[in-house]
Amino acid sequence: NKQTPGFLGLSGRLDSPPSILSMAALSRARMAPRSSMAAAAMAASVVCVVVLCCGSMGENVGTGVAQRFSTPSVRTFSRCAPMQGIVRGLHPIAATTSSNDFKNGMNLEVDGTPFKITEFLHVKPGKGSAFVRTKLKNLLTGNSVEKTFRAGESVGLADVYKTDVQYTYKDGPDFVFMDMETFDEVRVAAEEIGDSWKWMKEGETVGVVTYNGKVIDVELPKTVSLNIVQSDPGVKGNTATGATKPATLETGATIQVPIFIKEGENIKIDSRTGEYLSRDNA
Repeated sequence: NKQTPGFLGLSGRLDSPPSILSMAALSRARMAPRSSMAAAAMAASVVCVVVLCCGSMGENVGTGVAQRFSTPSVRTFSRCAPMQGIVRGLHPIAATTSSNDFKNGMNLEVDGTPFKITEFLHVKPGKGSAFVRTKLKNLLTGNSVEKTFRAGESVGLADVYKTDVQYTYKDGPDFVFMDMETFDEVRVAAEEIGDSWKWMKEGETVGVVTYNGKVIDVELPKTVSLNIVQSDPGVKGNTATGATKPATLETGATIQVPIFIKEGENIKIDSRTGEYLSRDNA
C-alpha cells in the first residue's frame, strides 16, 4: 500500500467522478517507475484534461503540480504550469460571447483592441444569412466605428474593469486616487486622464477603467458641480440672447458661462462635453 513517489513526485489520490473519466489507467501510470517517461506523459496529460473538462479533482496530486481543484477557472488552468515540460500549449481560455447575445455597454475585443457596444441591430434579410450591425466605441481612442458580425458569431470579450475610487490629490504629472475598499493608492498619468481632469475635484468619486491591467480611462458622473473662482462681471447693457463670458473653475479649467453668472457661484457642467448646464443652488 506504500505510495510510490514515482515519476515527477506524483502521489496522493484523485477523486475524479467515474462517469467522466476512468482513473484506472492513471493509477497504473502513477505507480510506474521513474524510467517510464511515456507513462509520465500520459498521466500528466490526463490530469490536465480532467481539470479542463470538469474541474472537480480531489486533493493534492503532487508538489507544484495541482492543488485542490473546485470549479473551472483560469486560475485552475494556471496550476498546470509546472507540467509545461510535458503538456505544452496549455493556456487560459479567453471569455467569448455570441453576437446573438450582444447588449449595449458590452465590452468586446476585436483585432486586439477593446470596444464598447453603443448600438446594435439584428438584421434578417429576405435573402442571405442574418447578421448583426453594430456601432462600437474604441476604448483606447474614443473613436466610433461601425462593424457587422454574422449571426451567432463568437466574439471575444475584452478584459475591461471599472473600479470606483476617490480622487485625492495631484502629484506632479500623476493624479492620485484611493480605492475605498482596500485603501490602496492608484496613480494615473496625465495622458491617461485626458481632459477628465478639468472636471475632477478632490474628494469626488470617479471610476478608473482598466484593460489588461492598464488604466485606459477615468469615468466621471455625467453631471458635476464646480465652483467659479474667477469671472469678470458681465458687460453692462449686454442683453444679447445667449451671450457668454469665460470663467475659471476651481480645477483650473476655463469654460464659457452665461454673462449673469457671478464669481463664487457653483454651476453644473456636463462632463462629457464640458458645457455649462445651470446654476447649482443645492
